[in-house]
Amino acid sequence: MSIEADMPAPTSDGRARSLMGRVSKRLSAEKAPAPGFVHLPEPRRMGSHAVGRQMTAGIYRLAGHLVQEPDTAIWDIAQPDDAFVAEMHSFIWLDDLAAFGGGPARKQAQRFIADWIDRYGDGDGPGWPADLTGRRVIRWINHAYFLMSGQSSDGNIRFIASLNQQARYLREHWQAAPEGLPTFEALTALVYAGVSLGGMADLAAPACKALGRECKREIDPGGGLRSRDPEELMEVFTLINWAADAAAATGRQVDSAHHAALGRVAANLRALRHADGGLARFHGGGRGLEGRLDQELAHGSAPLLLKEGLAMGFARLEAQGTTVIMDASAPPTGLASLNAHASTLAFELTSGRRPVIVNCGPGARFGGKWHRAGRATQSHSTLAIEGAASAQLEVTRKGEQLKNPPERVNADVTRSDVGMKVVADHDGYTALCGLTHQRRCTLSPDGRRLKGVDTLSAETRQDRQVFDRRCGMLQSDAIGFAVRFHLHPDVEPSLDMGGKAVSLTLKSGEVWVFRAGPDAKITVEPSFFLEKERLQPRSTQQIVLTSQAMEYGARVGWDLAKAKDF
Repeated sequence: MSIEADMPAPTSDGRARSLMGRVSKRLSAEKAPAPGFVHLPEPRRMGSHAVGRQMTAGIYRLAGHLVQEPDTAIWDIAQPDDAFVAEMHSFIWLDDLAAFGGGPARKQAQRFIADWIDRYGDGDGPGWPADLTGRRVIRWINHAYFLMSGQSSDGNIRFIASLNQQARYLREHWQAAPEGLPTFEALTALVYAGVSLGGMADLAAPACKALGRECKREIDPGGGLRSRDPEELMEVFTLINWAADAAAATGRQVDSAHHAALGRVAANLRALRHADGGLARFHGGGRGLEGRLDQELAHGSAPLLLKEGLAMGFARLEAQGTTVIMDASAPPTGLASLNAHASTLAFELTSGRRPVIVNCGPGARFGGKWHRAGRATQSHSTLAIEGAASAQLEVTRKGEQLKNPPERVNADVTRSDVGMKVVADHDGYTALCGLTHQRRCTLSPDGRRLKGVDTLSAETRQDRQVFDRRCGMLQSDAIGFAVRFHLHPDVEPSLDMGGKAVSLTLKSGEVWVFRAGPDAKITVEPSFFLEKERLQPRSTQQIVLTSQAMEYGARVGWDLAKAKDF
């Protein structure tokens, strides 16, 4: 099989692509290897030094599992689930071994790759879906200098021949990768192979053109993704950034849609970046590896653009090293919502390098129970009505999608002498109990005070009828609700002023004081914090304001002020 001067657009016929993929793997295995590298892109992928050190001792952290098998080859390890298998065959752990560096790490990586080629290099096994192949090719090329140093000539020839084979396979069937990030991975791998491997230059131009089409199709005019996942947006930006840099370094041009997307996405990412350099944690995304976002924004080809208004549906307030990022738009729906959260009007606050108010985060890495828990409204720093959520989960054949999300979400961000203010509301509770949630937050010009008001109101006659019916079902004249403020694990809370305030002490010694109006009861309760880089959820605490909506409404005011600098 071969391609014409251009690559075909993605097809929806999964069965046909599967059959073509099997044929292609066989054909690609029969062709001659590439003669070698003609260019090596700069290895910009960041891994964990600590995780790489553990791997050299036979301790593997993959897909949320910790496996200690110092005397067992990695491909012989018992595989607890499909995610573990995918992570093994994607070779993303090469980032960690390369970060640790040194002779033992290099020899281990070389041994693992040689073993993979022996077992799976002919196109068999679980490592050949297009998206996994793309991730693997990117990492083999990224770390080629590390992997080939000190290796025998025969070992390097086999390594390059396998890369050549995988690149040909991707050329034929990159379109079999799922839409979104996996397709960007497959196409970026083709660009890398085209500019790096001798005899494969014909891959680069059609791959660049296909990347331009994907940028136009997957990245909206505002520079966002349908998933509204900030970390996924960073991953896409990283890939199209790398592809653009690799093309430019070898005298090639990327598609105009590709270049335009770089600027739009970079502007969004700057708006979604907290003061500590991490991303806001919403809709399945984490903060990203330390320094990763700053490296990509500083290193890439994207022009410096400033984002006005909402960034991928998020509102940003900032002043003097304090950042507040709020989910101020409707959540994703359909397939884009498989990792989405019921987080409307939730926010996070970071003071300098220290996160203070957070959301519980993405739990998929810790299994289905934690995945669902992390998506609940109660796991976010926002208001939740008792027995309800701003959106529910619905089991489908593709996974759990959000259903009944807010249909109307309004948000307005303004700046004045009193600071930056966001006013937002949503109707996620209107169908159930007739109430609209509005949140007002104002960050002072010195960044030392965030004042907020959460309001519930039945705005129309129909809404009041729904409210009355809900009260009748509850056999009460009021509807209970709670406003939650989840704290980062490094924040130590203590009740003060007879339970009317909470002092928050950061590890730096900085102190913030949280107060609420008389209409709510303040408690400090257990919570959890989910980080993709850790093996287990972390315990933390949350401030909870409880109150009741009576006579078609309620209002709770609160205030978070810095009392002491570090």
